[in-house]
Amino acid sequence: MKSYSEMTRAELGEEIAQLKKEYRKFQNMELHLDMSRGKPCQEQLDLSMGLMDVLDSSSDLTCEDGTDCRNYGSLTGIEEACELLGDMMENNPKDIIIYGNSSLNVMYDTVSRAFTHGIMGSTPWCKLEKVKFLCPVPGYDRHFAITEYFGIDMIPVPMTCTGPQMDLVEKLVAEDPLIKGIWCVPKYSNPQGYSYSDETVRRFARLKPAAKDFRIFWDNAYGMHHLYDDKQDYLIEILAECKRAGNPDLVYKFASTSKITFPGSGIAALATSPNNMDDIRNQLKRQTIGHDKVNQLRHVRFFKDIHGMVEHMRKHAEILRPKFEMVEDTLERELTDLNIGTWTKPLGGYFIHFESLPGCAKAIVARAKKAGVILTGAGATWPYGKDPNDNSIRIAPTYPNAQDLATASALFALCVKLVSAEKIYAEKET
Repeated sequence: MKSYSEMTRAELGEEIAQLKKEYRKFQNMELHLDMSRGKPCQEQLDLSMGLMDVLDSSSDLTCEDGTDCRNYGSLTGIEEACELLGDMMENNPKDIIIYGNSSLNVMYDTVSRAFTHGIMGSTPWCKLEKVKFLCPVPGYDRHFAITEYFGIDMIPVPMTCTGPQMDLVEKLVAEDPLIKGIWCVPKYSNPQGYSYSDETVRRFARLKPAAKDFRIFWDNAYGMHHLYDDKQDYLIEILAECKRAGNPDLVYKFASTSKITFPGSGIAALATSPNNMDDIRNQLKRQTIGHDKVNQLRHVRFFKDIHGMVEHMRKHAEILRPKFEMVEDTLERELTDLNIGTWTKPLGGYFIHFESLPGCAKAIVARAKKAGVILTGAGATWPYGKDPNDNSIRIAPTYPNAQDLATASALFALCVKLVSAEKIYAEKET
């Protein structure tokens, strides 16, 4: 088949008419499918139902060091949980704080603490005329929502297949002391599924920020979320690399079990340097006496060790892999020859990123919604929801069942074709 740009205006008109007929068939199906967020499906949640059985009223809730998980104490988490999350995050358990159920909450608290009290003795951000953050784009909308809420100026930095454009990152942080941080999803990034290269991680560890309170917000949300056993991305451990580079305090590293066990009922963790740990503990001891130790113990008893967690994630992959491949196969079959979009083929994570023709993303998402499939809002992958090229769309294949996902994928491809054909048709008129 010809690409749309190669078609005559008459041929495009016929194509649009046929596409509209197909679109009306989808509308008549009265679909109600929500693919707006990267949520685990029911089958994935069922994998962790054993969490409900490892503890009961007859269980011994005492830790190996004698801590009674029913009582107060253990500000930074029980030892067993620190060891388990330490293995998951590839960090020393002594460099980890176990929090509650959400790493996003920990990131929010970290920004808030910097705003009200500063970082390691630096001027609180609220007393500065302006604060700036670097935001790799496309990126994670909830990261951007935190910095927008605090009134932080967000500076887009282009993402590449090896990570953020580091020449620009190095230049900006070295020149501007008002730049206080950068958001990073370094492994199977949201939304593209890219992982930072060794060189990128090493360049991050060797940044020379003008602001002494500059921090890298390293959200390793998908550190164990591989889709394949034989094809996996690997990431250099950032804290060790920073220590080698003489920048031990440069990073806050976040993770959680939210897409490993139950989202909203897991455990979150922060790993960082001893100096940063002391700074955080000073605030944390005024905020809480300790987080949910019973839930920490529940996770430890369920997984037993990191090997149990690895096997558990293989079960997740068996559920998710066919879904990702279904979407990729549909896009390949329907769109490859038309030259109207490109998409990523990640080896892990929760998303596929689709890049449409410029000026088409909002219209594609709107068309899909009108036919009953809700996608992540176009522009959400950019700060302030403003995608200057209007071409970035995040696809979340995880939640729908196979039949619904097949329908949604076919509809999405149809919407891409219809919106793109209409755009090229209008351009040929001029």
